[in-house]
Amino acid sequence: MTPTPPPDLRLDSLRRWLGGHADRLGLVLDSLVPVSGDASFRRYFRLHAANGTLIAMDAPPPHEDCAPFVRIAGLLARGGLRVPGILAQDLDQGFLLLSDLGDRTFYQALRDGLDQDEAALQRHYRGALRALVALQQCPADGLPPYDEARLLEELAVFPQWYLRTHLGHTPDASAEAALANIFDLLARRAAAQPRVLVHRDFHSPNLMLGPDTADSAPGVIDFQDALDGPISYDIASLAMDARTTWDEARQLDWAIRYWEYARAAGLPVPEDFASFHVDYEWMGLQRNLRILGVFARLSHRDGKHHYLDHIPRVLTYVRQVAGRYAVFHPLLRLLDQAGRVPRADGYSF
Repeated sequence: MTPTPPPDLRLDSLRRWLGGHADRLGLVLDSLVPVSGDASFRRYFRLHAANGTLIAMDAPPPHEDCAPFVRIAGLLARGGLRVPGILAQDLDQGFLLLSDLGDRTFYQALRDGLDQDEAALQRHYRGALRALVALQQCPADGLPPYDEARLLEELAVFPQWYLRTHLGHTPDASAEAALANIFDLLARRAAAQPRVLVHRDFHSPNLMLGPDTADSAPGVIDFQDALDGPISYDIASLAMDARTTWDEARQLDWAIRYWEYARAAGLPVPEDFASFHVDYEWMGLQRNLRILGVFARLSHRDGKHHYLDHIPRVLTYVRQVAGRYAVFHPLLRLLDQAGRVPRADGYSF
């Protein structure tokens, strides 16, 4: 006999809250269906309303706080970005009712073959680059700093969760020292960059496909963790996408186009692209080392094993950058050594 699933008390509360707005917005409560969750505790649902569809966000306190989402949504909207409009909110309960930007992310469109149409791909990604420049022109005043201490602290997940837990490898004292030096170099270079508003996950799952026009502007979502940080962070997120593989030629093309757009807009990128290229690659290495640790943690601690599917791609990005700069070669040796450790469960990446 199949056991009865436990009641979803949060969903019951969400339905009651939506009921209080049903008449004003013409909500069809019976149409509520899950859209997705993410790596956090947040959940999203779509439902029909008088003028189309809307998105309900469930962000349960004390795990999540809707206030940053509300604040940054307003900030980005005033900057001209396409972000969800907030039609109703209850910050104490952790509920938001949002306008619906559509059901096709860049990630979904790529899986459906967007990358097979080079002209359409470029239209949408150039629109994303322009949106990034607009985002970086929004004021970051009052946002938490993405400073050297934070950049360094978040790298700790790499040895803890990727090396030790996922690969079963404990670095020796020499490797630990080399890794600490690399972490310090990455954090210091990133922290020395000019600071702007940083989305932190400006990549294909968080960009909604806009109209296929010359000035196509994507919808931007999942921005609630924005920080005041390094200017190269978000272009590294986009070009070295943890969910979609881009070769070096593509990465370079988009990095150059972003740099040109940013300079034209007066953003504080270096005058010399070669200098910016090093900034962006080192920033990408910091981000991707952290992602290896985060994806391993999501699998081993939280049971979200599908994140392991993306580890080979992220590891390729790590090796790409580490192989280009001699100062990172100890990291390559460590990865080679760790990858040779036999595991009973068959993981080898």
